[in-house]
Amino acid sequence: MSTEKLLREAKRWFMTAEDDLDTARILNKNAKYAHSCFHTQQAGEKAIKSLWYLIDEDPWGHSIKMLIDGLKEVNQEYYKEMKHLERIGIVLDRFYIPTRYPNGLPDMTPDMAFSSEDAETCVAHAEKILDRVKSILKI
Repeated sequence: MSTEKLLREAKRWFMTAEDDLDTARILNKNAKYAHSCFHTQQAGEKAIKSLWYLIDEDPWGHSIKMLIDGLKEVNQEYYKEMKHLERIGIVLDRFYIPTRYPNGLPDMTPDMAFSSEDAETCVAHAEKILDRVKSILKI
């Protein structure tokens, strides 16, 4: 695929990540904290995947931490740029399942388990990931 097409695909994924982050902010303001946390995880995941598409690689999985780790094998430069964000990726990854399914938590539903503080922390973490990826993509 041409460099131009790769960049276009990366931008599509990154724009979707930005949309997920905007959605997370709206949900947080409307006290839908579990859903806000989930969308921040999605924002981080899609932002990292945009880097994979930029280098014409096929990302697999949903873990932000593992997607960052995987860059080590396919692009050392991007891995070095992103590895300091692995820890916040792990935090966001914790919100992938239990924010959506009532059987992800013992005797609770997601709306009972997640707070404004959780959502605010997740938004801040996702912003850091998106800011770093945006600087790499130069958009």
